[in-house]
Amino acid sequence: MTTRDLTFLNRLRLLGTVEGISTLILFGVAMPLKYFAGMPMAVRIAGSVHGFLFVCLTVMFVLAVKKVPLAKGLAVAGIIAAVFPFGPFVFDRWLANITESEA
Repeated sequence: MTTRDLTFLNRLRLLGTVEGISTLILFGVAMPLKYFAGMPMAVRIAGSVHGFLFVCLTVMFVLAVKKVPLAKGLAVAGIIAAVFPFGPFVFDRWLANITESEA
């Protein structure tokens, strides 16, 4: 694996972490603000940011299959993990093992 591939995987890991944090902010901050404090704008803003990050992460996984190359099954698992809270953090450990073993 080249240095460029490792850089791409590290950026993928970073984006996964940011997307995972956006999920936690959406569920842990914005939704309680909407339902308990009557602030629906919090969900609109956090949800939009989270949705954008999720789409970016999905695109990065598709690109990783072509560029790195990352196994298709691993990319699909990463996308599925991003659907669940804390999923990106768990999946990051798999990507960390790949990047550490190739470094």
